Amino acid sequence: MRMRVSTRLLLCLALLAPLGATTLEQLTLDDMIRKSTAIVRARVTGSYADYRGSDIYTHFRLQVVETWKSPAITDVAIPGGVVNGIRQSVAGAPELQPGREYVLFLWTGRSGLTQIMGLSQGLFNVSEEGSGGVLARRPPASELMLDRSGNPVEDHSLRIQIRDLRARVLQAVRAAK
Repeated sequence: MRMRVSTRLLLCLALLAPLGATTLEQLTLDDMIRKSTAIVRARVTGSYADYRGSDIYTHFRLQVVETWKSPAITDVAIPGGVVNGIRQSVAGAPELQPGREYVLFLWTGRSGLTQIMGLSQGLFNVSEEGSGGVLARRPPASELMLDRSGNPVEDHSLRIQIRDLRARVLQAVRAAK
């Protein structure tokens, strides 16, 4: 009897496992600067989706305004999208809008695919402030976030003047050389 209960419990857990949500490691701004292979301020000019193996990625074409950490990247892939009427959704995948400007913390894997660092953590919306300044903003991630020790933590939004963010990135890049 005990064996049947354990087997049923394991079966139920195995069936539920694919339904889990995305879990992110919380990254500080300094973590993202250090781990990114490129950091750019860019405007989205268009998009297309395609398969990479059995996964769908939406590729966004970028018009780079500034390169803060090279190389300048002109295409970024985000997991999920629609190809031939088939939709794949990935919890935590950020949404980019054509015509909008962003600061993107990017990493390029061994496969050559360039993605946003920490999913939504590495994407900052750029907007003009009423006083004439330009802000970079990132809302808090809605997915489960863990600290380095694996403990759940609450994510917070980030709001920083673009000139201060640029200076911080450039200083860190110079210090790393």
